[in-house]
Amino acid sequence: MNDTYSKTIRISGLLVVYVVILVFSLVLAVFVRFDFNVPQEYWGRVLISLPWIILIKVGLLAAFGQFRSLLTFFSLPDAKRIAMAMGIAALLELAAWWIVGADKVIPRGVIVTDMLLSFLLLSSMRSALRVYRESMFVSEYSSKLSARKRTLIIGAGSSGAALLREILSKPGLSMNVVGFVDDDPAKVGSSIHARPIYGPIARLAEIIEHLIVAKVVLAMPGAKPAVVREVVAVVNKAGVEVDILPSFVQLLHREVTISHLRQLEPEDLLGRDPISLDDAEIDKVIRDRVAMVTGAGGSIGSELCRQLAEHLPRKLILVERSEPALFSIEQELRRTFPFLAVEPLAVNVCEEGQMLSAFESHAPALVFHAAAHKHVPLMESQPAEAVLNNVYGTEIVCRLAGMHGCEKLVLISTDKAVNPTNVMGATKRMAELVVQEYQRITAPNGCAFSVVRFGNVLGSSGSVIPVFHRQIAEGGPVTVTHPEVTRFFMSIPEAVGLILQSAMQTCGGEIFVLDMGEPVKIRDLARQMIELSGFRPEEDIKIAYTGLRPGEKLYEEPIHAMENVGPTQHPKVRLLRNDRSYSDHPVLEELRRLRPLLSQTLEPDIRRIVQTFVPEFHV
Repeated sequence: MNDTYSKTIRISGLLVVYVVILVFSLVLAVFVRFDFNVPQEYWGRVLISLPWIILIKVGLLAAFGQFRSLLTFFSLPDAKRIAMAMGIAALLELAAWWIVGADKVIPRGVIVTDMLLSFLLLSSMRSALRVYRESMFVSEYSSKLSARKRTLIIGAGSSGAALLREILSKPGLSMNVVGFVDDDPAKVGSSIHARPIYGPIARLAEIIEHLIVAKVVLAMPGAKPAVVREVVAVVNKAGVEVDILPSFVQLLHREVTISHLRQLEPEDLLGRDPISLDDAEIDKVIRDRVAMVTGAGGSIGSELCRQLAEHLPRKLILVERSEPALFSIEQELRRTFPFLAVEPLAVNVCEEGQMLSAFESHAPALVFHAAAHKHVPLMESQPAEAVLNNVYGTEIVCRLAGMHGCEKLVLISTDKAVNPTNVMGATKRMAELVVQEYQRITAPNGCAFSVVRFGNVLGSSGSVIPVFHRQIAEGGPVTVTHPEVTRFFMSIPEAVGLILQSAMQTCGGEIFVLDMGEPVKIRDLARQMIELSGFRPEEDIKIAYTGLRPGEKLYEEPIHAMENVGPTQHPKVRLLRNDRSYSDHPVLEELRRLRPLLSQTLEPDIRRIVQTFVPEFHV
């Protein structure tokens, strides 16, 4: 009842305000038309016309939503609606002038002048109320503003401006933006929303000290790693907080919002220049097709789901045996892509009956096989489980894809499959052989089977990043296996984008290798993470070397010595040529013979069996 009463009072108040302004506008228009010397006979026409003119204008204002909006919240769309309402009212008045006769209604000059005055007076009134509200807001929050963190935004481009607009629209945030820093000389000295732009970035330390900054936000999604490192070095030395907007690849063309801000991560320092993808061609492959992702709840699988959803498949099938992981990615997709058909299946790829049902029910055209055991030390002690999941799971998925008219199947592989020294890597190489064998027996008109091989991805489950984070939070030490151990790294969104780029190019039988850039020493990664956390390596947080773990190598090799590489349509994707395909080795026949024996075979024997498929595997 109270809400209804309050709404009635507000609408009544608005009606009174609008009527007063509209009456005043019409009277003023009459005076203006006759140079403030109105002949007496015209006042009779005005009095007759006034009620229906006001009624028309008020009705049109209501139709254009001006009774639903708050008086003190006025923007350009509101101005456009008022203009349209007054314009239509003037047209109706002119129609009446034409139909009834010029001697019975107000003159045309009054109608046109009234239209302009009505628009100006209504807009001015709304603008004045908005200015008053904002001045009261500044006064009310001035004391709170001083308590907020003085924030400096690095990057005065569209992303920085969008970020500032959202910060200003949310007074509850703890940031008081005091300015921007940018390298563009054309921007330095100007301002965005009354916040000055300083520069260049080389003067960042001086600017932070001068403005007494407590927080820095890096709003340059396309910034090169060298620029990020320069900013971080200054910020760490100054002892202020730092947040960052993700890269363009991670934003995936979404509008910049405050929710995208996050703490600086190692990938921001180790990352590479943003990659460009052939989105139009990728879209042709995915749009309106049924796509299946196995291992959909994992680090790579979940990002595959996100990027596939961007290209609007007809249906997205999520295959994942971990119920919590499956629920998490399903809910995320339903929130982000509410109109996408998502089908979550709590299925183990090794369960052939369940997978058969999935293929029969949904008939996927595209399959991205990311389900696998990938933790090296764990699989060293459980080789049978590694063979079962990584090899037999792959065989089941490939066989069903070939039987049910799948167009493309892409296996997600690893650089650990090259000259493997561990069971996980060796079983992934076996999975590659399975994929190639299915391509051989289904060619040329069947499913196009291919492999995408790449190294470690930053932030994936089981990677060193979360381990280092936990160790730093506990006060150290940060454990590194060996001072010289190196790994290739790339971000998860970048890896998945290149997987889709590879899928677009595949004709069948290819092994694509992603350009991982330069290898990174894990020791250097540990030092950078310690510094990002505000500590000094070896002083505040120690680095301890524990020795290589079972099956671990000092360095990884994305390409075998017997494999030659050639270019593809994309500079970051390479294609293996003269691959070591074991055409004389009955891969599928041997696997079917060994499956019943897997649970009865001792660990050393399983390793020897794996070596018969992958001779370069060092047992």
